[in-house]
Order: sequence, then structure tokens, then C-alpha cells
Amino acid sequence: MRPAIKLVFAAIMLLVFSETGFAENKIPVFVSIVPQKYFVQQICKDLVQVQVMIQPGASPATYEPKPKQMAELSKASIYFAIGVPFETSWMKKITAVNPKMKVVHTDFGIEKLPMTVHHHHDEEDSEHGQSSEHQGQGNHHEVDDHDHGGLDPHIWLSPPLVKIQCRTILSAMQEIDPAHHDFYEANYRKFASEIDQLDSQLRQTFAGRQGLQFIVFHPAWGYFAHAYGLEQVPIEIEGKNPKPAQLKELIEHARKKGIKVIFVQPQFSDKSARLVAKEIGGQVAFADPLAEDWMSNLMAVANKFKATLK
Repeated sequence: MRPAIKLVFAAIMLLVFSETGFAENKIPVFVSIVPQKYFVQQICKDLVQVQVMIQPGASPATYEPKPKQMAELSKASIYFAIGVPFETSWMKKITAVNPKMKVVHTDFGIEKLPMTVHHHHDEEDSEHGQSSEHQGQGNHHEVDDHDHGGLDPHIWLSPPLVKIQCRTILSAMQEIDPAHHDFYEANYRKFASEIDQLDSQLRQTFAGRQGLQFIVFHPAWGYFAHAYGLEQVPIEIEGKNPKPAQLKELIEHARKKGIKVIFVQPQFSDKSARLVAKEIGGQVAFADPLAEDWMSNLMAVANKFKATLK
């Protein structure tokens, strides 16, 4: 019995140490924003340890990495970039910290839309037979004198575009960790199917509402609007609060359209949004584009939009 007991004990210890070692040997991964963490975890599960660069509540436009984050980057195997503004000024410094780290641009292959604001003067197109395809492409056709001159980075708010990003994540993980090639592939296929189901639900949610508008403070929802035939009307203009004349124009537009809800996100001041809401006898509601539970959040925001569309 004694040799048998020793054998069992040895087997138990081997299992314990192997599990501990597995936990310690997770692939260290960095992402720029919280929703990316969700995407990576759906594909990689417990094989990775994901750290997020832009912390909850911070803005991707102005974020500066903390010294501790830069230190942790030196241990990372891979960084998944997504094209948010802070990456432009920090990516060289990030790669300098860890030249061996693989940088993967998950926005590769995605055609981005111009970052524009709504042109309130011209209502004729939307009121006189504009096609649903044109309407579905949101406000990026109405550039006029309000064009930002840049491209919209918010590609994680469109389920069809998230599938493209996740395929890029999959390929990168299979390359650096070929031993788990099939594991990553199976997880990707499962998640892609769930994205398709979400996309179908959202199309049903907005069926018959093409061309309808919702007002947001920051124009983060352009790709979402594009995917489902809606139009976002932003308050913010080129990253700045609107001038009095522009604010007056927006208020008149909201009154004309019967819009009663202004959507804001936690990363920005809601002062201008509350002013507009007060003037139109409406209210302010939250729609966070950076929530971690991406799938549930997108459905919840969609329901909020649906309830206010006119």
C-alpha cells in the first residue's frame, strides 16, 4: 500500500504544480481599450493574461500610459492596437520598451469612415426620397464645412467589423502559439457565431427605422449607425464643445425632429448635453462605448436608441 500511496501523492503534486505553472505561464497580452480585452478572452480563454492600456473612465483621445504600465509592457508577448488616437503618439515609445513584442493592428483591412459631424442645414435629402443605403451610411456623407479631416476609430461598435478584428486576433495568436492553433480556432468560430446572432438581433431591433436619428455628445456611434441604417447627430465638433450658434442650431434641429434624449458617455463632460436636453425639454442618458461586457452593452445601448428614435 505504501508504494501506491506514494504514487497517488506524486500524481496529485504533479497536477498541482502543473496547474500552478500553467497559471504562471499565461501569455502576457496588452490591448488598448477595454472591449478588446473581451474579444481576446473570447478567443484565448485562460491561455492569456490581458492587460488594458486605457483604464475605465479615461479617454482614448488623451490617455497617457502610467510608468507601471510601461514597465509591464516589457514582459508582454503581443500588443493588439486598434487605431485609437493615443496610439499615434505613444506606439513608438511602447515598442521601444519591448522591441521583441509583436504589435498587431486589429484595424487592418477595415475601411474607416470620415469622422464628421451632422450638417443640420440640409434636411432635403433625408426628407425627399433618400435611399436607405445612403441613410444607412450615417452622417459621413454630410461633410460640408463640418468635416473633422480624420477617420473614425470606433470600429469596435459594429459587430460585422468586430468579426474582422477577431479574425486578426486569431491569426496572431495562432502564429505566436501554434500549439493551441485548433483551440483558438474553435473559440473564434463560437464567438463569430455569437456575433452573427447579435447582428441579426440588432437588425431586427431597427427594422423599419432606417434613416432615423439619435443625438450623442461625442460621435462614437458612427459605425453602429452605419451598420443598422441609423444616423448619429453629435454635439461635439472637432473634439470641442459647440459654439453658441452651433448649439442653437442643434437645439432647433432636435425640436424639429422631436428628439428628447441626449446620449453621453462617462469619458466626457455632459455639460453641453445637459444644456441641449434642458432646452428641448428632454433628458440625458448614458451610452458607454468602452464597456467591458461588449455584447451585453451593445444590446442594451441598442434598446436605449430604439426607445428614443423618432
